[in-house]
Amino acid sequence: MPELPEVETVRRGLEQKLNNFIIKKIEILRDKTVAFPNNKKEFIKGLQNSLLYKWDRRGKYLIAELKNIQNENIQLSIKKSSTKNGFLVVHLRMTGYFKFINNSNQPCKHTRIRFFDKKNNELRYIDVRSFGQMWWIKEGLSPYKIIKGLGSLGPEPFSEDFNANYLKKVISKRTKSIKAILLDQTIVAGIGNIYADESLFSAGISPFRTARTIKKNELIKLKESIVNVLEKSIGSGGTTFSDFRDLEGEDGNFGLQTNVYRRTGKECRKCGNLIEKQKIAGRSTHWCPSCQK
Repeated sequence: MPELPEVETVRRGLEQKLNNFIIKKIEILRDKTVAFPNNKKEFIKGLQNSLLYKWDRRGKYLIAELKNIQNENIQLSIKKSSTKNGFLVVHLRMTGYFKFINNSNQPCKHTRIRFFDKKNNELRYIDVRSFGQMWWIKEGLSPYKIIKGLGSLGPEPFSEDFNANYLKKVISKRTKSIKAILLDQTIVAGIGNIYADESLFSAGISPFRTARTIKKNELIKLKESIVNVLEKSIGSGGTTFSDFRDLEGEDGNFGLQTNVYRRTGKECRKCGNLIEKQKIAGRSTHWCPSCQK
């Protein structure tokens, strides 16, 4: 599943490539990809003539601020002050990704939704396993109220609210493993299996440790490790082990640098002992028994 670095990589690509993309036509090839509104015609009608003005990210959600544009010939500075048209929210889930195509061509069988501008340039949403979803939230409604998962997210790892004091407070009575805690999106937004494993290795903390047993100085190191690992991955364009692609169709390169994730049976880059794997909370977990205590 695309995690925070992959979604951030996509967000940056969308913002750079689509700074003047006005939706003129939409093709929905899989109805269930549209989560809201229930009426797919309302989704299409609501998004037509929308400028994808600004792209934000919250956890693993992409959020596009929309402007209603009836006259495409007006200057971009005027477009910025045009009527707001709500938000397009996207969750890529397991295998979803966007591809920008100049002069649109025949879609592949896994294409779910196609957005076109007046020049027939296409923003194509492809999703092999079809778990990804999109919402058009019209102006006046709050995405955080309509989308339950979005409204319940914990703080962003890069925010001031995410610090050792916060972690100590939220885990002080938790009997779950620290790995399970890091995967809980209501505690910290955007971290998934890859970056939980890599951050715990960087901090020297065993993924099996009961959360409440972790001391303040360890939490300080864990917070720093999370931020450093995420920043490093964003700089590498995210991680590709299966389906993730950026807007240009390129793989992320962070997978080449992982210390434990998917390195079962290989030598630890720090100590030389073998990396092990075991399931925690239903997720494959990779760690070094020597380096992580």
